[in-house]
Amino acid sequence: MKDIFIEENGAYSIDCRAAVWATDKMHEDYHNAGIHMSDVDFLIENSTHILMVEYKNACLANAENPEAFHPMADKKILVASRKFYDSLHYLRLLDKNKPIQYIYILEYPNGDTTARKRLRNRLKMELPFVLQDNIGNGKKLIERVDVLSIAEWNADNSYGKYPIKQVSE
Repeated sequence: MKDIFIEENGAYSIDCRAAVWATDKMHEDYHNAGIHMSDVDFLIENSTHILMVEYKNACLANAENPEAFHPMADKKILVASRKFYDSLHYLRLLDKNKPIQYIYILEYPNGDTTARKRLRNRLKMELPFVLQDNIGNGKKLIERVDVLSIAEWNADNSYGKYPIKQVSE
């Protein structure tokens, strides 16, 4: 169904029918253009913001070696931050100029609220918050970063308008 996107493992969907605009085609568009850029999984536009949504789930039944997934590793943080930067080009080419919120939806063994907040704080250091404060003259590349579980996403008043559910539900 249009605007209900299935994540790459086929286990969960995100319902974006309440969005002004949404897509899960950035990766495909970058690939078709022959460019090697990183991308977030979903872009969702509401009346006030663009949500860049990155989704990782190492808790799936078919996940290979989920214990080996360490989202706090420097390399993983750099990959997650690069996805933000590389996705900006896509939005600009589409004239999507609303303020951006970057949300990393993360499920992994032994992940908890405290670990997600620590990861959010590490990501915040890699994203352009300080740069835009120093030279942005009021312009912002990003307004907010969040790292949430699926349950936290669904419970949020804003993000929960685009519920994430198991495909079997």
